[in-house]
Amino acid sequence: MRQALRGRDAPLGAPHDLGLSVLRYQFVDCRWELGVPGRGRELYLAGHIPGASFLDVDEDLSSPAGPNGRHPLPTEEDFALAASRAGIGDGVLVVAYGNMGGPERLWWLLRHFGHDDCAVLELDAWRGPLATGEEEVEPAVFTPRPRTDDVIDADELAARLDELVVVDARRPERFRGEENPIDKVPGRVPGALNTPWDDPLPELPDGELVAYCGSGVTACVTLHRLSLSGREGRLYPGSWSQWEQLGLPVETA
Repeated sequence: MRQALRGRDAPLGAPHDLGLSVLRYQFVDCRWELGVPGRGRELYLAGHIPGASFLDVDEDLSSPAGPNGRHPLPTEEDFALAASRAGIGDGVLVVAYGNMGGPERLWWLLRHFGHDDCAVLELDAWRGPLATGEEEVEPAVFTPRPRTDDVIDADELAARLDELVVVDARRPERFRGEENPIDKVPGRVPGALNTPWDDPLPELPDGELVAYCGSGVTACVTLHRLSLSGREGRLYPGSWSQWEQLGLPVETA
């Protein structure tokens, strides 16, 4: 989606004002907390934008952790079921909000599976009331139309390090390879540039760009910001949580 509504600070207007072929909006709450399963739903039940559905980063926007990393991409079938349950289908403009890359992860997955009508909203920018408890969300039928040009696997990334602009969305201390409680093997992909997900996006060299982070979630923040600026990149879904398992080259300091 290339309309301004895709941006964090853009105002929300009626669909016909935007020239979009959408029938309705669907707010989706994507709050979560790393290492605290269920925290996102707790926050949702305590207060959310009225009418919003909820999608869990760990359960709905990822497959189970394993050799492909902590947050592998969900399967086509599983994501379609989750999106349908959340009220997402053709003609639905999704407005995702949350924290820690959750809404950008949904934005990226929707585009990956062929649904471009998605905006990302800062919850702090919401000026309306909040609702509590569960919502009766009208289910939809989500039809996946997966892309293949927006991801890169570990083998291709390792083979093309000299050709790619690789950016690491983790915090600087993890990028530098300092000891931390998350990474089993401290370090970064050789030649990567640091673009911390919660800092302004720096100017980056021209070239084919690949983004990664710890597990493929906050890298979607970098890709979302790049897209807003008119530049596209590919996601390495396994990110560091897979790279460190594979015995691939590591750079530190």
